[in-house]
Amino acid sequence: MNEQDFILEPYNKAIENGSYTWQSPSNIALVKYWGKKESQIPENPSISFTLDACKTTTTLRFKKKIKGDIFSFDIFLDGKKQDDFKPKIETFFKRIEVYLPFLKDYHFIIETSNSFPHSSGIASSASGMSALALCLMSIERESTPEMTERYFNQKASFLARLGSGSACRSIEGDLVVWGNHKEIKGSSDLFGIKYPYKVHKNFKNYQDTILLVDKGEKQVSSTVGHNLMHNHPFAQERFKQANNNLSKLIDPLKAGDLKAFIEIVESEALSLHAMMMTSLPYFILMKPNTLEIINKIWNFRQQTASNVCFTLDAGANVHVLYPEQEAEQAMKFIQNELVAHCQNGYYICDRIGFGAKQTQ
Repeated sequence: MNEQDFILEPYNKAIENGSYTWQSPSNIALVKYWGKKESQIPENPSISFTLDACKTTTTLRFKKKIKGDIFSFDIFLDGKKQDDFKPKIETFFKRIEVYLPFLKDYHFIIETSNSFPHSSGIASSASGMSALALCLMSIERESTPEMTERYFNQKASFLARLGSGSACRSIEGDLVVWGNHKEIKGSSDLFGIKYPYKVHKNFKNYQDTILLVDKGEKQVSSTVGHNLMHNHPFAQERFKQANNNLSKLIDPLKAGDLKAFIEIVESEALSLHAMMMTSLPYFILMKPNTLEIINKIWNFRQQTASNVCFTLDAGANVHVLYPEQEAEQAMKFIQNELVAHCQNGYYICDRIGFGAKQTQ
């Protein structure tokens, strides 16, 4: 597939008005994407668990208007109008207009809500942009009834990527690869794909308890963070490392090797933060409680032979990952030892999910 394959005009059917609602989940990368080229193309491939409970619900209402030179829309978060979100949505619309030429034909009302705190490091841009892309694709699908589900998902992922890179990994589940990788059949820089190889039962229904060490706004936006990889002294080695780690992950996923999985996932999380600490300007995104949690996880694993591990996004919060068969032991450990390090004791219990769902 290439960019031209995602241009379908002219459409077969005209639509005057309507609405669609989609729920789209967040995701947590196991091998991290950090650094991008023009047009939201990743510098390295990534693989993620799609989440289930952490999701965005977006309703898109649309009504035909006289076509003009501007995009016409209003956006609401939890019922409150959010004009400060408009520049980001307008940038998104500009990027995707060539692929959805009807965007200036309608006035849109975008109503959205999250099941988790906004800008708290749980990839609200991933779930939000993917939900919006799916709503827009529903309009195009209504105009093109012969569209296949495979094409719908690929184009939704392609469009979501142009809003937020990691959003392209939220369309499907449970494991999604984004970025061209020589050993992953069908992988592409343009959209995410479902991981195409065998996955051992150890990784089915994997659990993710998210410890909110800091519920506030992120210290560094993802866009700023990715841009710091330009001219970073270690950038090229980091891109090689990510490619190698994705290769290394194939066998553990197939064999159910939890120890090898943990080693790769935790190394990836720490490498992401190492890149931020060694950029110019430099940032330390972990908090003291982040480090306390990591050390307690390491100690617990050493003492109990548990398979609890951690990963991090570009922030202070900790995703505690563990297999379903260890859930009871892991939750006791989390509640007894780790929750004390969360802001106001706040945490979210989540698990692997299987992608976005249309609800209306």
